[in-house]
Amino acid sequence: MVEEYSVDPAQLLEAATDFAYQPGANSDASAQDFLNRFPLPAIISALQTKADYPGLESALVDCLERVFKTRYGASLIPHYMAFVTVGLGAESQKVRRLACQTVSCLLDNVDEAVVIQLIHEYGVYQLLLNCLISGDEEVAAASTDAIRKLASHSKGIDIIFPGSGNEATNLVNLATNCSPLGRVRVLALIVKLFSISNSVASRVYNSNLLSLLEAEISNSSDTLVTLSSLELLYELADVQHSTEFLSRTKLLQILTSIISDVSAESILRSRAMMITGRLMARENAFVFIDESGCRNLVSAIDRRLDLSESQNADECECALEALGQIGLSSKGAAFILSGAQPAGRHVIYAAFDRQQHGKQLASLHALANIVGETRAENDVLLDGDAEQNLRRLIYETASKTSKLTPSGLLLSVLQQDSEIRKAGYRVITGLVMRPWYLMEVISRREIVDIVTDAFTETEKIGMEARHKCCQSIYKGFTSASKVATDDALSGIATKLEEAIRRGPYLGRKLSEAQPAVMTEQRF
Repeated sequence: MVEEYSVDPAQLLEAATDFAYQPGANSDASAQDFLNRFPLPAIISALQTKADYPGLESALVDCLERVFKTRYGASLIPHYMAFVTVGLGAESQKVRRLACQTVSCLLDNVDEAVVIQLIHEYGVYQLLLNCLISGDEEVAAASTDAIRKLASHSKGIDIIFPGSGNEATNLVNLATNCSPLGRVRVLALIVKLFSISNSVASRVYNSNLLSLLEAEISNSSDTLVTLSSLELLYELADVQHSTEFLSRTKLLQILTSIISDVSAESILRSRAMMITGRLMARENAFVFIDESGCRNLVSAIDRRLDLSESQNADECECALEALGQIGLSSKGAAFILSGAQPAGRHVIYAAFDRQQHGKQLASLHALANIVGETRAENDVLLDGDAEQNLRRLIYETASKTSKLTPSGLLLSVLQQDSEIRKAGYRVITGLVMRPWYLMEVISRREIVDIVTDAFTETEKIGMEARHKCCQSIYKGFTSASKVATDDALSGIATKLEEAIRRGPYLGRKLSEAQPAVMTEQRF
């Protein structure tokens, strides 16, 4: 075969480079034309026998990658599976990456029944796992992508989770018997599989794969391993159906223990709190996590904030941000504002404390979440004693400062830098749905002047936040009958209406450019 398909490496290098780096996507016609000049067996032969020719291997790998991404190129893959399996076990990392990507192209473009048969017949899944464990970073990523696509096929998932339990491809056994790096890669694969769908996540859970995360996160002897595992859990917590399955494991108890552990590294506690915030940010969190579990997690964060003198600023900001994430849902907001000493008090106290900029900024955004800036209009107000505690804490905070009133605190926020102001707009947007706070806002003319001033903000996000704030104040204003009919406040309504009509971006009046130096002044 080598003699039959022998080609001039210089010509092949030039043609492959031209094909690989031509602009835009390659068409089926261009791929077919290239393979008519240089048949696929000739290219594969060159990869096997002339890889030491300067630049040839890289050019051929890049070329074949683009060939197989065309439908014509993908249609040829089933006829060359023997070479794909050789590539998956090749010494060259570039060739192994190409082989993994070729499997992905096969899964994307060829009929499922044919693909699954080929995967079984050539033992491709086992070879992909080998690439995951022993390949370099790019090979591992390509292998993970191919396995994820395999799992997305209805019959492909049975290869990854066989009913009989193949020891060689069992992910638990694989992770247990490989290097620390390999174990992290297996965990990353599990997270990718978990995120595909609820049904695949169920297979992951039933296969006891989440126990691997439990074990790695509980590994107190290696901070780096624990942190890497927490990063993967943070990614997994962002999956829509994660709370449903994680609530059945010991991971929530482990997170509580990490947050409460004063001897743990600060970065570990911070990450555990951020994961907690993500998990409890959804409404269904309080369906799947029992009340005692929620209370333990929030209490652990509350205790960390009580020890503010002994913690660093980053950890404190993470704790406040986590409370804000929990407060995104009305149930979560009510939960952290309920009780004699609600955890939400830390957010309110810090939101109006100008001593630490980062802490205040994190608290203001957290408070905006809690008071409902992102929630639907009919879901802003909270149940139970949460609303009473919210009002009490804001007035209590104001009484302990020189501002004395909530309107004074708010004005102080709006007079700070743009980042703080943007967060302040969000807080107002949520709070003005409450009549008592609406009165605080409209009672200070300076607040209305800042919010309606088209020249206050110069960045898009700030302009949009200010405009949304105007809309919320106006809506609250017109909804409150006693306020709306007060002649003394009619000017405020007019001012808000004009600001809303101008829109977030077109508030500045058009003006002609004026020369810095007039003509007569030049002489």
